[in-house]
Amino acid sequence: MALAKRDEGSKVSSDINVTPMVDVMLVLLIIFMVVTPMLQHGVPVDMAKVNNPTDMHDADKEDALLVAITRDNKVFFGTDPVKADELTQKIKDRLANRTDKRVFLKADMRAKFGWVVEVVDNVRAAGVDQLGLLTDQKKAGTLAPPAGATPSAPTGGQ
Repeated sequence: MALAKRDEGSKVSSDINVTPMVDVMLVLLIIFMVVTPMLQHGVPVDMAKVNNPTDMHDADKEDALLVAITRDNKVFFGTDPVKADELTQKIKDRLANRTDKRVFLKADMRAKFGWVVEVVDNVRAAGVDQLGLLTDQKKAGTLAPPAGATPSAPTGGQ
């Protein structure tokens, strides 16, 4: 009587199949590439660049009150376009049930200064305790004026 020898172990492959893992990683990469541009908070503007900006982490929070002024002098509260005279009431409504009465303002560097001052005045009229002006870090070694700025000739009088 002979013993039957089972040979099932020689048929097992011990190689790891990485194809499903690569497929999952490529899908995740595509998802992150699509979602990342959407994570920008508020309306995109080309902010003024300064040498020593103050770090304002609270402006990146989901519930931060953000006012943006674009280069064509349009005003946005969050992502909603508003008229400058309606801005005060909208901010008052949002600040009514909040203890933190802080608003962040980001203005395009080509927006008219007088218009920015008017928007700041409207924000202050809403009873804001703190107003944060958002800026970008200037790159090292750049001393040129912003694009579109014309150098003024020195004026001297007698």
